[in-house]
Amino acid sequence: MILWKRAALLGCLSWLIPFAVSFIMFPLKKVNAPLFGTLMDLVVLLTGAALLNRYFRSRPVSVNEAVLVGMMWLALNLAFDYPMFGYGPMKMTAWGYYSEIGLGYLSLPAFALGAARLARP
Repeated sequence: MILWKRAALLGCLSWLIPFAVSFIMFPLKKVNAPLFGTLMDLVVLLTGAALLNRYFRSRPVSVNEAVLVGMMWLALNLAFDYPMFGYGPMKMTAWGYYSEIGLGYLSLPAFALGAARLARP
């Protein structure tokens, strides 16, 4: 059974934590954009791993539930990014956004699937 409130709260954090880190590391993007992109991918993945661990704390891990939570976090991240990158100060085309940022969020459900499969007895 999905704990919707916990999943939603942690999903918000799955966006907020990398967003805050990106502000701190943003000067690096001008100096070395590929390094910035790689580090941000790692931040998203590590954040997702920590939050997924928190989500399943004191509960048995279910592969289906983990994938659904990962998909929810993917949707939340895309929804939170949309105003910023669609209309806001960092306006980008859809193609530019998905090729540079959006597809990276697929690591959340992908990691959830792999981690849950490893964790099951």
